[in-house]
This record gives sequence, C-alpha cells and structure tokens, in this order.
Amino acid sequence: MTDARPEAEVITPSQTVGPFFAYCLTPQDYGGDPLCDGMIADEGAPGTRIRIEGAVYDGNGDPVPDAMVEAWQADAEGRFAGRDAAPSNARFRGIGRCESRQDGSFRFETVKPGSVPGPDGTPQAPHINLNVFAKGLLRHLFTRIYFADEPANAADPILGLVDPDLRYTLIARPAPDAPGLYRFDIRLQGKDETVFFEA
Repeated sequence: MTDARPEAEVITPSQTVGPFFAYCLTPQDYGGDPLCDGMIADEGAPGTRIRIEGAVYDGNGDPVPDAMVEAWQADAEGRFAGRDAAPSNARFRGIGRCESRQDGSFRFETVKPGSVPGPDGTPQAPHINLNVFAKGLLRHLFTRIYFADEPANAADPILGLVDPDLRYTLIARPAPDAPGLYRFDIRLQGKDETVFFEA
C-alpha cells in the first residue's frame, strides 16, 4: 500500500532548538575566541558593576544543562551599543551569551542598565532582556530581568501588564552577602514558571 498524497502535502516534522555543542559555544576551550562568555560590559565600562547568577530549570525542577541564555540591555545611561554608541560606552558590549552548565547555572557580568523609553515613550524601569534557547523548545523564549531594589518597577509599562501574582518571576534579588550580585532563576514550566512574552 502506498501513500497517495502528493509530496507537497506531507507535513514536515517539527524540530526542537538545540542541542548545543561546546565547540560552537565556547571556542576558547578549543583555541578560538570566546563567543559565549557572559560578558555584557567589559571592566571599566561606566556604571555600577553587577553580576547576574542563576540557573535554568525544567518543569520537574531539574536543571537544564545545555540551554543558551542570551541577554541584551542598555548601558548605565540608557543607551544601546551600536545604535546609540558613544565614546563613554566603548567598553559596553550590550549583549552577552552564556550556556548553562551541568547544574543549569549561567552567569552574566555587566553594569546596571539605565532607563529606556517604552513603546509609547513612557520610561521603563532598568531591565535586561533575555532569550532562552533549549532542547525541547520549538521556539526560543523571551523574558526580562527587573531588579528588586529598583523603585521604578512600580511604574514600568511592561511589568504593569503582568499579573501581579506572577511578577516575582521577573525580579532578580540582590544577594545579601555579596554586593553587586543578583540572583535570577529561569523556570521553563511548572511551579514558579517564569513569565515569558510573545515575540
């Protein structure tokens, strides 16, 4: 018995994102330049130096060891690299990528971002935009990191669209015993699932 349907009508199987391979993500381990070092702002970039540390977890609460987390943000004065480039932010890359380790962990080094205008011109609270890529995802996910110690969160137009009971999933918390360190975990599903935005 043969399938009488023309080839054009056969559904193409879906593909998931990943898996990712270390020789592509961390070429410095193989003698190349780093592409995935988690550095958004080099040492000496103007602004308050901060570190974001967290982990990616699946719906069962297990760490995801081969996700790719990509971050991009404005500099301390609310300018983006490239488009708003200026001599004062020459050490500011504006974007960073980090693969999650065996325990799901990732880390970014940067400066605390300044406020940027929202879609209607309303100032947004300082935040970092994230893309999350991982096997099992058909499309990458978008989310944001806001800062628990930032008073402007209360008036942020994007954070204001999120159910108040879920906003905590977008908030990075400062570590009490490590100045400049913020903790932010990404939960792909299940309890405490991170809020993700449509592209």
